[in-house]
Amino acid sequence: MEHLNKLSQHAQFLFVFLLTLALSIVVMYVAVTNGTFDMSVLDVLRTLFRFQSVSEYDLVIFEFRLPRIVIGALVGFALGIAGAVLQGVTRNQLADPGILGIHSAAGMAIILYMFFIQGTVKGANWLSIMTMPLFGWLGGMVAALLLLLFARYKGALDPQRLILVGIAFSSGFGAITLYISLKMDPQDFEMATVWLSGSLYSTTWIHILAVLPWIIILTPIIWWKSNKLNLLNLDEVLAIGLGLNKDQERMIFLLCCVGLVSACVSVAGNVGFIGLIAPHMARRLVGIHYQYVIPVCGAIGMLMVLVGDFIGKTIFAPAELPVGIVISIIGVPYFVYLLFKKRK
Repeated sequence: MEHLNKLSQHAQFLFVFLLTLALSIVVMYVAVTNGTFDMSVLDVLRTLFRFQSVSEYDLVIFEFRLPRIVIGALVGFALGIAGAVLQGVTRNQLADPGILGIHSAAGMAIILYMFFIQGTVKGANWLSIMTMPLFGWLGGMVAALLLLLFARYKGALDPQRLILVGIAFSSGFGAITLYISLKMDPQDFEMATVWLSGSLYSTTWIHILAVLPWIIILTPIIWWKSNKLNLLNLDEVLAIGLGLNKDQERMIFLLCCVGLVSACVSVAGNVGFIGLIAPHMARRLVGIHYQYVIPVCGAIGMLMVLVGDFIGKTIFAPAELPVGIVISIIGVPYFVYLLFKKRK
């Protein structure tokens, strides 16, 4: 019977994961063919497979739409996984990279880098774009270490204290970011403001190369150690009895999580609530085992960002609404719903 249950759960996981990927592909197709300059699917396929080369099609597909779609998929995938990891490490279903201040800390570090070293936001050379995730990682690690320091109560992480400390740190880092950005010249300030709101505007293939190594390296580590996340959610005494080094495992997961979030912030700014919503949806669909939850979280996060970005760039066309704002419009009511549900 147990073997049959495992087969059933595995089949359910495959169905949900493949269905979410299929929906993401459909959204990608709609995004690449629709916009200010509409194209037919034949035009897209001929351009992609080089059966024809029309300068207008090449420019629209390879310079404007494809990089934006790919970076949106990568950012959503990474943020969904990071949210699942944070909720598992903290044993708190309200944990999220944005709520805990990791987003704000990574954004603050990158704004400092832009102001003192780089000088521009999107007009950066390839070297500065590739090094920005590292500065974001350092900022995110500062936030993570401060959380571990101040959110402890009697030697253990207190979920309620973690949320309160995270919100306080998020406000503080956000205030520093605003102060530094106000010191920028007007053009850089305007671009930094759009970027901080969570925008995929004017992303290039270099931005994809900047975030891709972090995802390729860190995601397999998280998935390989996913069973440890299951153990971390057990009773503290029971986990120790099974031989789990809780602090070591939490630190490894935290390092991986901060790396993913910082890489995403460096190329897309503050895209919040993905890490909060995706794990809740994944657990409802495939259960609580993290070997299933983590991939599904990535797929759901990918779908959310792709849909949010498409809505943001089409519903107010020719103006554009950053994807971070679109997702926040959905995420804030959902967060309030979770808070009330948790109180019951």
